[in-house]
Amino acid sequence: MFRLAVNPLLNVLKRQYSNVAPTTKLFIDGQFVESKTTQWVDLHDPATNNLVTRVPQSTQAEMEAAVQSSQNAYDSWKNTSVLTRQQLMLKLQAAIRRDMKKITANITLEQGKTLADADGDVLRGVQVVEHACAAGTLLQGESLQGISKDMDITSYKVPIGVTAGICPFNFPAMVPLWMFPLALIAGNTMLIKPSERDPGATMMLMELLNEVGCPPGVVNVIHGTHDAVNFICDNPNIKAISFVGGDRAGKHIYSRGAASGKRIQSNMGAKNHAIVLPDADKNAALDAIAGAAFGAAGQRCMALSVAILVGEAQKWLPDLVEKAKKLQVNAGHEPGTDVGPVISPQAKQRIFGLIEAGIKQGAKCPLDGRNVKVEKYPNGNFVGPTILTEVLPSNDCYKEEIFGPVLSVVSANTLEEAISIINANPYGNGTAIFTTSGNHARQFVHEVDVGQIGINVPIPVPLPMFSFTGSRGSFQGDLHFYGKQGLNFYTETKTITSLWRKGVVSAGAAPSVSMPVHN
Repeated sequence: MFRLAVNPLLNVLKRQYSNVAPTTKLFIDGQFVESKTTQWVDLHDPATNNLVTRVPQSTQAEMEAAVQSSQNAYDSWKNTSVLTRQQLMLKLQAAIRRDMKKITANITLEQGKTLADADGDVLRGVQVVEHACAAGTLLQGESLQGISKDMDITSYKVPIGVTAGICPFNFPAMVPLWMFPLALIAGNTMLIKPSERDPGATMMLMELLNEVGCPPGVVNVIHGTHDAVNFICDNPNIKAISFVGGDRAGKHIYSRGAASGKRIQSNMGAKNHAIVLPDADKNAALDAIAGAAFGAAGQRCMALSVAILVGEAQKWLPDLVEKAKKLQVNAGHEPGTDVGPVISPQAKQRIFGLIEAGIKQGAKCPLDGRNVKVEKYPNGNFVGPTILTEVLPSNDCYKEEIFGPVLSVVSANTLEEAISIINANPYGNGTAIFTTSGNHARQFVHEVDVGQIGINVPIPVPLPMFSFTGSRGSFQGDLHFYGKQGLNFYTETKTITSLWRKGVVSAGAAPSVSMPVHN
């Protein structure tokens, strides 16, 4: 069984590990399998940097076995009734909700986010599972009787085959749950490669799939880094790839996978802006910005990393700084923690470097989180909330996705100027406006070139009835995650045109060689 299935919360609270770290298993053909690799990735608790587990770099033979298992399972799974698949999803969502605290504790241990934020990670994923339970409606095709004389047309949604999911470290439960439930409900099988930094949540979900009766091979899990990604891009049996992560990997996967004829959806980087107008509810707006900028230690693709203060709202900066100062930095499992550690020492140093670069390039720093100390966890990867002001679009801290608890503040004189700043940025994942003016909100919605917009909502991630619609430099592909688009990504449309002439067909008619024209 998986290493954290029994009392994982105790592991989090004790933060004590044996000298020989346990290994994370592969999941192939319904079994947890010890890898035969000689190459491992050490996974450390971000709050202590103690070794938690060793994650294998899957061998070529192991990856091929996983794909073959998925291919074998597809032959029967695609013919499993929609009602049977729906029952599986109903059981899965109940099992996840039952074990949510266990999964949450594992996320905090491996990824570092607070227990409350990890709860949200799991819950937003469960909502996609619950949406998948509506398969009876979601998978319906279309039909039109009598489209021409004695002719009918019907279309079906059919599965596409073996699919693959490549997941990021920042949402170790939610993102896999964006992927495999919709793939499975449509009749596909899936190979998942979770992040090597925190694969535990995915492995716990595999335990639950076994528990609720998912057939062996319908979902398989491999581990690794570059070689595993390239294997997924190149393997001819994999028909589609879902990816969430950084720009470099996303562009590589899109180009390499598409070159192999695969369908790709690639969610990549972001630089999300929030406009604050002087007519906004001041306290509500500043609370929302502080939470969205520094929650999850800024490690969200939908984090608000730029605040544009318009006109008189620029005078609210001291209040924003004071709110950020009050946020508590500590290990994610400690009560009262607002900001946990970032994922690794390397990530911490990169964040520090971008803060320093911003200051050297002329930005001011009224709140510097680089010197934050957490006495109980002196070796943790902690970065305190940081605010940079007088930031220019040419600054590195503005151009780069920092992925840390750092908010850049930009000033604008008008709403039009603020919108032009957002539209000049290459990313289009999410944006928000804080205002009490309906006409300002409407102008913003219609003029800003961003795929997901919040009006007094700081992180406008759609619920799963809709799709996650980041745009421009934040997404490559044609069909987005979850919602109707997500289901369309995992299906093809098969269209049947039927002609059944009423009565006796006259004999001896000459064959027609012209393009059929129906009336």
